[in-house]
Amino acid sequence: MRITGYRTATTVHDWGRPIGDANGAVDSGRTSVPVVIVTTDVGLEGIGLGSYDGINTVFPALDGQDPRAVVALYDRMLAWVFKRGHAGAVFGAIGALDMALWDLKAKAVEQPLWRLLGARDHVVPAYASGLDGPLADEELARLHKRFAERGLQAVKVKGGLDVAADLRRLGLVAELYRDITGQTPALMLDANEAWSRKEAVRHIRRIEEHVDLAWVEEPVRRWDVDGLALVTQSVKAAIATGENLTGLEQFRPLVAGNAVDIVQTGSVWGITHFLRVAALAHAFDLPISPVGYNVNPLGHAAAVVPNHLSIEIQDLAAPIGITADQEVADGHLVLGESPGLGYTVDEDAIARLGDAAGWGDNAGTARATRSGRPPAGRQARDPAG
Repeated sequence: MRITGYRTATTVHDWGRPIGDANGAVDSGRTSVPVVIVTTDVGLEGIGLGSYDGINTVFPALDGQDPRAVVALYDRMLAWVFKRGHAGAVFGAIGALDMALWDLKAKAVEQPLWRLLGARDHVVPAYASGLDGPLADEELARLHKRFAERGLQAVKVKGGLDVAADLRRLGLVAELYRDITGQTPALMLDANEAWSRKEAVRHIRRIEEHVDLAWVEEPVRRWDVDGLALVTQSVKAAIATGENLTGLEQFRPLVAGNAVDIVQTGSVWGITHFLRVAALAHAFDLPISPVGYNVNPLGHAAAVVPNHLSIEIQDLAAPIGITADQEVADGHLVLGESPGLGYTVDEDAIARLGDAAGWGDNAGTARATRSGRPPAGRQARDPAG
């Protein structure tokens, strides 16, 4: 089996509500979801989700290769851009391609990816998180009622701009979950890097006078090792960070500096990246928790690592044109038996989209950019012209 090309498309996720955090909001509740489909000479296709910006730069590293050599090909992609660097959007493209290769590898043996990776079970602990920053209290309660009814017993709330509002919102969801599940939920607060070091310590301590926080996520800048270490030493809550770090090497200073208690990775950075970061965290007896994304692409990998804590569930619906063999039930992400990641993509449905979304420049337009083997390094072109 050899890789022959790729196609890309951009669909839309309709959240049905405004979404956002301390850094901004999408009032329309519609966001773009990039899709990468890797093709082979045997007809199998692999699906990856995440940015495809810069994909034409890294795809030549895969062209003509056997997709089952996933880990070696991941390193080959990193080496391919060694001089110019792999951070940012390029790392996202590598992650999306890596995801598609793992999907292909599992499809080739007709197994769900969780089983191919060696997981014993397909049930993954999960927590609720709805990108709920711009929601009024009534909307916040409506959202989390749906999560609580699925049995989720841990919840993360967006905050960081107003400590009094954070306290009120945390109290609201705690009461709601107790009423529905009969248990007090584990509570987390995500500040999305909104605070300085001293602000973080002061605000978290004030909140902890009233609320037992399981963790605070990104209280200060992602790269501030000294600041994160100061915060984790100064408050009772665990400090979680890592979703925006691109590359294993960026985690080393955090771990070595005792600056992180819950290691996180972003789902859009791919499966191999998650597995490597999880191994690093495990070596230091630290838990790992993947940050959510549409249809939870790291769920299969989370099922196999021994130090997985909980996976973030941001929504109960799938993007337009994408179906996933998974469900949220009894407080867990339950993965199905479909081969690979369990995704199907309706490219015709995506092509019919026309209206724009936030958080993406090309939302709502399908872009079938390749069929057959492309010449190395050539810019992807829309065959419609």
